[in-house]
Amino acid sequence: MEGAGTLPEVESTSRNLPVETDVIANDQSTSEAASRGTLNRSNNRSALKRKRGSSTDSKSKPKVKRKKSKTTRTPRPNYTIEEGEDMLLIISNVNQSDSVWRPKRKGRKKNIKKLPKKKGQGKITETRKTKKHVRTTVIVDTQAQGSDPDHQVEPRVNVSLSGDDTDRWGQRLPVEVLVNIFQYVVHRDGAVPFLCRVSRVCRLWNDAASSPNLWRSVTMGFCWIEPGKSQLPKTEMRIKNTVNWMAQNRLSQLREFSLCHWKKNVDYVVQALSESCPQLSSLKLSHCTGVTDKAFQSLGSHCKQLECIDVQNTDVQGEGLVTFLETYGHQIRKIFFSYGSKSEKLLTVISKGCCPELRSLAVNTNLNTGFSQLAICIPALQIGCPKLQAFSMMNVMPRLKMIQNIPTFTPGFPLLEELCIATTSMSSFSDQDLNSLLHGSPRLRVLDLRGCSRVTPTALSALPCQALECLFWGLYFNSTSVASSKNGLHLLTEKWSRTLRELDITNHAFLEEDLEIAMGHLALGEGAEAFRSLNLTGTKLTSQALRLLIGHAVALNYLNLSSCRYLPRGMNKLYRGQEDIHQLLDKIE
Repeated sequence: MEGAGTLPEVESTSRNLPVETDVIANDQSTSEAASRGTLNRSNNRSALKRKRGSSTDSKSKPKVKRKKSKTTRTPRPNYTIEEGEDMLLIISNVNQSDSVWRPKRKGRKKNIKKLPKKKGQGKITETRKTKKHVRTTVIVDTQAQGSDPDHQVEPRVNVSLSGDDTDRWGQRLPVEVLVNIFQYVVHRDGAVPFLCRVSRVCRLWNDAASSPNLWRSVTMGFCWIEPGKSQLPKTEMRIKNTVNWMAQNRLSQLREFSLCHWKKNVDYVVQALSESCPQLSSLKLSHCTGVTDKAFQSLGSHCKQLECIDVQNTDVQGEGLVTFLETYGHQIRKIFFSYGSKSEKLLTVISKGCCPELRSLAVNTNLNTGFSQLAICIPALQIGCPKLQAFSMMNVMPRLKMIQNIPTFTPGFPLLEELCIATTSMSSFSDQDLNSLLHGSPRLRVLDLRGCSRVTPTALSALPCQALECLFWGLYFNSTSVASSKNGLHLLTEKWSRTLRELDITNHAFLEEDLEIAMGHLALGEGAEAFRSLNLTGTKLTSQALRLLIGHAVALNYLNLSSCRYLPRGMNKLYRGQEDIHQLLDKIE
C-alpha cells in the first residue's frame, strides 16, 4: 500500500507548483514596473535639463548674420579670332603672366617639398615648377571650303612651347612693322601722348617709339597744372627738363610743331626746339602768352627751313615778329595772325615785298569781338605778294587806303585760288573793292563773301574766274536795309553751272521767278551730278523749283530750307544725307 500512499504526495506537489510560478511572475512584473518608472523619471529630468540648457544657450549665443551673396564673374574667353583675306586665325591669348581675373579653384594648394636641412642653414623649401604654357594657333582655310557645305576642312594646329616666364611674341615682332603700326595711330591721334605711353611697355616698343620718323609732327598742350594756377619752382624746372630731353632725344627730325594754351615758358620752348630741330618748317602758337623777341631771334638764327608761322590768338609782345619778317621773310610762305595793335605794321611789312614767296595770308579775329577794321593797301599787297594763293580776313572789315608812289592799276593776284572776306555783321565791302581785289584772278575756286550785302550779282558775274566751285554769300545778321527784293541770281548759276559744288544764299531776297530759273540752271547743267551742298535759308524758294533740283542733283547731301515760307508746312528744315533728301522728294511728288 506504499505505492498508494505516495500518490497523494505527488499530487500535492503538483498542485503547489503553479502557486510558486505565480509568485515569481508577480515579482518580475513589479521589478519591471519599478525599472520603467525610474527610466521615465530619468528621461523627464534629462528633457527638463535640455530645455533649460537650450533656453540659456539661446540667450547667451549672439544672432548669426546672413552672408551676402557673392556676385559671380564669368572668365573671359581664352582665344582671339582674327579674320584675314582667305583664312581665320584663332589664337590663344592665355599665358602665365596674364593678370585678367579667373575663378578660384577650391582646395588647390601649392605643393611644398622640404629639402634636407644642412648644418648652419635655415628652412629650405622648394615650390613645384609650373607647367610650360602651350600656345596653339588654329588656321582655318575658308577659301578651300568652296561652295560645298558638306565639305569639312581639318584645321592645322601649330603648337609651340614658351618659356617659364611669358609668351614673348612681341619680342619676335620686327621693329619696322611696329613702327608702321604706330604711324597710323600718330597720324590719327598725334604723337603726344601716345608715343610717350607706349614707350613704357617694353624695350621693343621703346625702340619703335623712339623712331624719329614718328616725331615729325608734334602738338603739345598745357597739361602739367590746371589753367589759371601758378607754377611751383619744381614744376617749372620739371617742364624745362622734359622739353630739353624731348628736343635732344626725340625731335631731331621735327617738321611741324604746335604749342597750345601755354601761359609761361613759351620762349624757352621755342629756343630749345630751334636749337635742336634744324629741319623745323612749321610753328604754331595757339592761345599762348608771353612770346617775346627772343623766340623769333632764335628761330631766325637756327631754323633756315621755317616756312609757316601761325600766331593766331597769341599775345606777341614787342616787335619780334615784325623784325623777323624784315630779316627772314624771304623764306616764309604762310603766315597767320590775329587782329591787334601790330596787325597794320605786319601788313605794311608784307606789302613792302619782305615776303615775296608768300602763298597764304590770314588775318582773323574771334567771333566774340566787336567791330574791327583794318587798313590795307590792296595794290601794294598785290605787288609785294605776287604768288599769293589764299587770302583770308575773317570777321575783319578791310578799309582800303592808298600809298604814294604805288600805281592804282596792278596785275592783281594771278595765282589766287581762295578769298575770304566774311563777317558776322553788315560789311561795307562794295563792288569796286571786289573788282580791285579779283580783277586779275582767273584761278579763283572758293569765294566767301558772307555779310557783304553791298555786293551785287552783276559784279559777281563780271569776275574773270570761270571755274568757281564754292560761293558763300549768306547774310547772317538782322537788318531791314537788305529786305528789298532783287534779281540776278540766275546770272551766277548760268555762268558756273558746270563747276559749282556749294552755294549759300541765306536771307537773300531774290524773286520767286529768279530762284526758279537759277535752280533750273543748276539742275540741268553739266555739273548737276556733282552738286553737293545748298543753303537756301530764308529765301522765297517754291516747291516746283525744289523738285526740279532734287530730282537731278543725285549727289546732294546737305540742304537747308529753314524759314522758307513759300514751301508747304513741315518741309522748311535742315536735311542731311541723301536718304533724307530722297524722302523729301517723295513728299513733294
